[in-house]
Amino acid sequence: MKYCATIFCAALFLLGCNTKKNNKMAIAYPETNKVDTVDTYFGNEVPDPYRWLEDDMSAETETWVSAQNEVTFGYLDQIPFRDQLKQRLEKLWNYEKLGTPFKEGGITYFYKNNGLQDQSVVYRQKSEEEEAEVFLDPNSFSEDGTTSLAGLSFSKDGSLAAYSISEGGSDWRKIIVLDAESREIVEDTLVDVKFSGISWKGQEGFYYSSYDKPDGSELSAKTDQHKVYYHKIGTPQEADELIFGGSPDQKHRYIGGRVTEDDRFLVLSASNTTSGNKLFIKDLEDPNGKIIPILNNEDTESYIIENVGSKLYIVTNLNAPNQKIVTVDASDPGPENWVDFIPETENVLSPSTGGGYFFAEYMVDAISQVKQFDYDGKLVREVPLPGVGSAGGFGGKKEEKEFYFYFTNYNTPTSSYKYNVDTGEYELYWKPDIDFNSSEYVSEQVFYNSKDGTKIPMIITYKKGIERNGKNPTILYGYGGFNISLTPSFSTPNAIWMEQGGIYAVPNIRGGGEYGKEWHDAGTQMKKQNVFDDFIAAAEYLIAEDYTSKEYLAIRGGSNGGLLVGAVMTQRPDLMQVALPAVGVLDMLRYHTFTAGAGWSYDYGTAEDSPEMFEYLKGYSPVHNVKEGVSYPATLVTTGDHDDRVVPAHSFKFAANLQEKQAGENPVLIRIETKAGHGAGTPISKSIEQYADVFGFTLYNMGFESLPNQLVLKEFKN
Repeated sequence: MKYCATIFCAALFLLGCNTKKNNKMAIAYPETNKVDTVDTYFGNEVPDPYRWLEDDMSAETETWVSAQNEVTFGYLDQIPFRDQLKQRLEKLWNYEKLGTPFKEGGITYFYKNNGLQDQSVVYRQKSEEEEAEVFLDPNSFSEDGTTSLAGLSFSKDGSLAAYSISEGGSDWRKIIVLDAESREIVEDTLVDVKFSGISWKGQEGFYYSSYDKPDGSELSAKTDQHKVYYHKIGTPQEADELIFGGSPDQKHRYIGGRVTEDDRFLVLSASNTTSGNKLFIKDLEDPNGKIIPILNNEDTESYIIENVGSKLYIVTNLNAPNQKIVTVDASDPGPENWVDFIPETENVLSPSTGGGYFFAEYMVDAISQVKQFDYDGKLVREVPLPGVGSAGGFGGKKEEKEFYFYFTNYNTPTSSYKYNVDTGEYELYWKPDIDFNSSEYVSEQVFYNSKDGTKIPMIITYKKGIERNGKNPTILYGYGGFNISLTPSFSTPNAIWMEQGGIYAVPNIRGGGEYGKEWHDAGTQMKKQNVFDDFIAAAEYLIAEDYTSKEYLAIRGGSNGGLLVGAVMTQRPDLMQVALPAVGVLDMLRYHTFTAGAGWSYDYGTAEDSPEMFEYLKGYSPVHNVKEGVSYPATLVTTGDHDDRVVPAHSFKFAANLQEKQAGENPVLIRIETKAGHGAGTPISKSIEQYADVFGFTLYNMGFESLPNQLVLKEFKN
């Protein structure tokens, strides 16, 4: 690939030479300098020529970002139907969205977005007769909508509220405390808070977690020592009491503190990776109470879901890969004393509590099933759901006899239902009024075999009547990691995609949590290739069954899913037309050196673990497996300049490598959102622009000169 000598040349080229060839625009990429940095792993030298792009504070990186965006948006601006996509996204997105209500201090709160508000607003309603009023409007936090509400927690009596904010998408937070009645700020803002909940002890104060501010860039420097603090209302942050963490000989990367509903116990969870945790408890009623270990290793995952006096209810996967609930007395809480309460089943358990009952949500092939139990462990009923899909939100405070849950699937927008815990009856509370006819679409679940014969489920959603002729534009979306399950849920952008005759397919590949710990572990470390093989087999299935073909297939995923896309497109560039890696973990030899990345080692391993682990990681690391002379699919890499979870250097280095070595005519672009992070809290206006760009790029590189379904647009214009 040839480069213009300067960034200025690239800009002039786009302005003065907008050529097309087979629906491909000619592109001159910005020059990306190389350095001679070399790392050595177990005697093996590995060049890292784009190491300088890791410095997010340098003027050179800033200039590179600006130049890349200029090229990218110059390309996207010339897609003939991009503005039409944006208009349709704005129209369909413009409907009222209501979150599942919850009660605090006898008052009902809920999140609502009128349609195109950048951030959802928190409302409150003191009684059903009174009109709801605005409680907290995050749209007022910043002029451009990039400061978002990241968390909200009320004191036990509901008189005080503490909320956290994220600026520019960063994981670093600030905490602000309000008088809930007057909505006036009652004290100074807490700063430098990260990966934290807010858990109140009565009305006196709350527990939160954070790291010491790192040396160097707060967006990329390693954070390694998490701590739990107690903040007493009315005192300065400097006086906050360190409760747990901070010992130099016992570091933990992730620590969380939570108070039980009755204010009796402080529960502490500590871990060094994203899987497995130690579990501790402290009796807050005992002035001399000490922190007592329940589990002092990270081999399994366990947490306290409920207590009745000193009787603890613990959710665990110890000797139960699909999870179960056990009981034990707090006076001697070790696992040798545990008694099964809700035993393990063949389906993964995700329980909650509310109204004096336990609600056991099970995943049956990634589909929700909910059962209600009493405090003796007796099955009260199976809750009949409104349809086949995902349900959640079952739960509330112990004394409440009514609460709200939600239901959704890939072609049904999220609706809320009011549930009576004693009768099991529920009624529709709220249904969105959206310009999308769900009855015209269908989701089907299929099962296919991966490379090693493992049966993998996949849900395929599309408009009824689509002909399986191999010519349907298709997005294959995946994740496959960190025990995260992809369950059916509605998405406005995906609705637009399906309106255009597109197919949306989601396989539940290994590495996820759909079938419990064993399914997760089968996609980790030296078994990570299973994840890529599962995804490749999904693409091959869609092609073999004529849902689509190579020319009409795009693969998409974010974060760990961005790694998935990067690995699959470098292993099988012949399999897809378009690749869309978003905020991806793409440099597998160095991911653990940034922010809290070392905590991902359970899933990935690290290049320092062993010669075998180094070779395995290097063998699939997307940054290290781009080869000269290969024609890669049309690629749009997306990231945010404030992403301090998966730092943008991953995407920068991958894009630079692809641009240098791409042999074919397919474009390789990187779209870098400014004042944006890993995705949470992204303003609606930015999301609409992003999806118009992603879908426009995808369809254009599948050969479309106009949108496939012009009828939708004609209706919109009328």
